[in-house]
Amino acid sequence: MAQPDNKKFFESLSGAGKAIAVLTSGGDAQGMNAAVRAVVRMGIYVGAKVYFIHEGYQGMVDGGDNIKEATWESVSSMLQVGGTVIGSARCKEFRAHEGRLKAAHNLVQRGITNLCVIGGDGSLTGANLFREEWSGLLAELVQQGLIDEEASQKYSALHIVGMVGSIDNDFCGTDMTIGTDSALHRIIEVVDAIMTTAQSHQRTFVLEVMGRHCGYLALVSALACGADWVLIPEMPPEDGWEEKMCQKLSAKRAGKKRLNIIIVAEGAIDHNNKPITTSYIQDLVVSRLGFDTRVTILGHVQRGGTPSAFDRILASRMGVEAVLALLETTANTPACVVSLCGNQSVRLPLMECVQMTQEVQKAMDEGRFEEAVKLRGRSFENNLKTYKLLAHRKPESELPHSNFNVAVLNVGAPAAGMNAAVRSAVRVGISEGHKMFAVSDGFEGFHKGQIKEIKWADVGGWTGQGGSLLGTKRTLPAKHMGKIAEQMRKYNINALLLVGGFEAYLGLMELLEARGKYDEFCVPMVMVPSTVSNNVPGSDLSIGADTALNAITDVSRGWLTCDRIKQSASGTKRRVFIIETMGGYCGYLASVGGLAAGADAAYIYEEPFDIRDLQANVEHLTQKMKTSIQRGLVLRNENCNENYTTDFIYQLYSEEGRGVFDCRKNVLGHMQQGGAPSPFDRNFGTKIAAKAMQWISKKLAETYRQGRVFANTEDSACLLGMRRRALIFQPVVQLKAETDFVHRIPKEQWWLKLRPLMKILAKYRTSYDVSDSGQLEHVVHNRPKESDASAI
Repeated sequence: MAQPDNKKFFESLSGAGKAIAVLTSGGDAQGMNAAVRAVVRMGIYVGAKVYFIHEGYQGMVDGGDNIKEATWESVSSMLQVGGTVIGSARCKEFRAHEGRLKAAHNLVQRGITNLCVIGGDGSLTGANLFREEWSGLLAELVQQGLIDEEASQKYSALHIVGMVGSIDNDFCGTDMTIGTDSALHRIIEVVDAIMTTAQSHQRTFVLEVMGRHCGYLALVSALACGADWVLIPEMPPEDGWEEKMCQKLSAKRAGKKRLNIIIVAEGAIDHNNKPITTSYIQDLVVSRLGFDTRVTILGHVQRGGTPSAFDRILASRMGVEAVLALLETTANTPACVVSLCGNQSVRLPLMECVQMTQEVQKAMDEGRFEEAVKLRGRSFENNLKTYKLLAHRKPESELPHSNFNVAVLNVGAPAAGMNAAVRSAVRVGISEGHKMFAVSDGFEGFHKGQIKEIKWADVGGWTGQGGSLLGTKRTLPAKHMGKIAEQMRKYNINALLLVGGFEAYLGLMELLEARGKYDEFCVPMVMVPSTVSNNVPGSDLSIGADTALNAITDVSRGWLTCDRIKQSASGTKRRVFIIETMGGYCGYLASVGGLAAGADAAYIYEEPFDIRDLQANVEHLTQKMKTSIQRGLVLRNENCNENYTTDFIYQLYSEEGRGVFDCRKNVLGHMQQGGAPSPFDRNFGTKIAAKAMQWISKKLAETYRQGRVFANTEDSACLLGMRRRALIFQPVVQLKAETDFVHRIPKEQWWLKLRPLMKILAKYRTSYDVSDSGQLEHVVHNRPKESDASAI
């Protein structure tokens, strides 16, 4: 498991003699501490001096103890803490020239010429202005006798790299900003809690969420909970919206639905630029419908709490990338911001992103709302399209009539987010004019004829439900192919949508092979990956994996998992926890969960290890325990090694750590599959299933000839998966070469490149592949034309 030092890496990216300072500015956001931790540890790892700047720009202006050198230990236990430990403050002084002059003097005194700024567009714009003025500021300091000419020459260039920390996700150029996913967790936790009381009393709830200038949180939370109505600043409702909204609420109540949810962004406006307030909506519903209506304003609750697994991983990856960007920068390199595009880190010119963000606001101020939506980016635009498609059902008279029957089934183990995918598929299918059929209990239910038509209202409220409401089994179709073909004939099924894991992948291959014997399978078939193990070839991410990661890091659950374990250990002296995760032979949960939870080691099948590696890990942890840390965390994938079991590793660590630390073990088991899906999985499931259904509609139109559907080409049986930056339909036949069928994993797995990050942040000396690090791109070109990669 131990890897040799990569000399080339250290020679080309040595930080020796360099000083990096990190600050957080503007509003706080969950995950900022994870970013600070990553910057500090990666900076120290490459030999740079790293400094904290406390209280943002105010601390830079004030200097003194506000600028302190960071140590490895000074960022311990920060990963799971919300807010920002180094503080953030608004600073009027920095906006003035004199304030920036003081800040420059304070930095030069410490030899700092590399700044990592974590904040919003205002904070990053200020940093760029500071960089542009830097040479002039140094000249003034020389003139005033505060620094000498030698210092001016030595520190002649200031380098800036930004990371966006903002729960609003209002910065153009990145799919997600640090803190957004955690804020969505807080919102959905409240919505899920409200739903139970609302149903008990037949109430309507109006929720106000943050977003003064951006409706992202409102829009995505509405998608994630299936809200009846959403109001956002980028999409002012048409005149007469009040009547339409009341009609929809009334129709739902008449359909025996006991609750209504309306989500309002704090910056929601109408077409006349007049604010739409929660009190106005409450009065409207009460006066027109007489419904018991309550208002909940979430406020700063959305900024609070521990960061989600997504934000910890995102912030850690961005922090490491920011240090690499600072090490590679030259005097001519523009200030950049580290961004997320699909599943990749990219570097974009900071001011291009800021200018596009400002263009969005300008378009909204001038009433060009459609343009504003497009400028927000493809992710925002697709979220809005999907919400409109799923939330507002057209009258029967306006629906197209395709005369096609489409069946949807879940295959394999249950995964949180499956129900959101089924709901989305059913409603999009109905909107496209198809008759939708639900198959219970996977292929086992299929051959038994457990098939029934499923309608729009039947999937109401499914988005937030865990498990599989359709029922799911691991049964493969091969043994029952004749019976399944018979059911396909009986119900005249013209297309199939499979939602599931590796069994769904194998099942789709078996159906494809059966086309030679049964014409009934010569129909469009598509699979959407859904498994906590994230082991399906052809997709970097699967529905359900994010929820499982959150179970491991204890963000959304009240179970005894990593963070709670760490908290219990904080009151004891030196304890190591050995945690077994699920995943079969796939080490995704152990590895990425280890990065999110700050693990000291993670044992997986894909990276073979022996007793020498185990011993080295124990010695490494023992040394750390003696000098600084009070607790340790070791993750083990359930099938990483048949001999080095969880019990064996527990006993080894217990024996070798005797006198230094004691051990506890925990097998997380099926709790990783259960519970309510995370906002990420709800939205990912919703969007990917909608895209799959639109593909089915297209294929049905293409393959309908002479009164029947006949599809017998490779590209009519596909898996829809995220590959790097885009969602791509891939013929399953072509994925065979990428598959290790014995161990049920892809032969190449992107997340293995993240494992060195976990080791580096745990103080191991290891090689790190920089070939996949971000390259400077332009914001207008940072997404492929057909990309719809963002999951949220």
